[in-house]
Amino acid sequence: MSSHHIVREKQEPALLLLGLSDFPHELLGQLLEWGPTVFAVPEAAEKLIAYGIKTDWVISDNYSEALQNDVKFLNAGKSKPAGAALDYMTKNDYPAVNIITDGLNLKDYEPYVDKINIVLFCGQKKVFPIKTGFSKWKPAGELIALLSEVANIGVSGLEKTGPDLFSTTHDGFFCINFDGPFLFIAEDL
Repeated sequence: MSSHHIVREKQEPALLLLGLSDFPHELLGQLLEWGPTVFAVPEAAEKLIAYGIKTDWVISDNYSEALQNDVKFLNAGKSKPAGAALDYMTKNDYPAVNIITDGLNLKDYEPYVDKINIVLFCGQKKVFPIKTGFSKWKPAGELIALLSEVANIGVSGLEKTGPDLFSTTHDGFFCINFDGPFLFIAEDL
């Protein structure tokens, strides 16, 4: 007996590639497994082509070379590539996006936290915004970094190991409470 899955457009998170220099190829394959809509800056699109991977959108104002058949171009205009892509995705009802980047400027993503579910991959870290009361199961000894400034942080299942750095105290759930609309956290891949 087998199961068949029908993947509808926008059912899986879109994939935005802003840089691929330190990203594990195996994890890239996992993110591409269900055929997401792929947005990429030209340098990342060229790497994808070298891997034999289809790009749906290239984000550039002056890049018109057709890298593959059926590639669409998204002009960034005065926006950064991430902002242009996220504006397009939120206007077109994408519910979620995985973003691979070589550099992390969280200010670029803050305006979109309430509009689309964002998961960022930078180096060997997975970064995402949480709301107060967030809890997640992790094994003991896992590191969690707090990347945003918020007030009145309270944690359970975590012990402080450095400035804005915590370690899970045991196998099980940890919880983070704070005053503020959201908080970006990072965990190791």
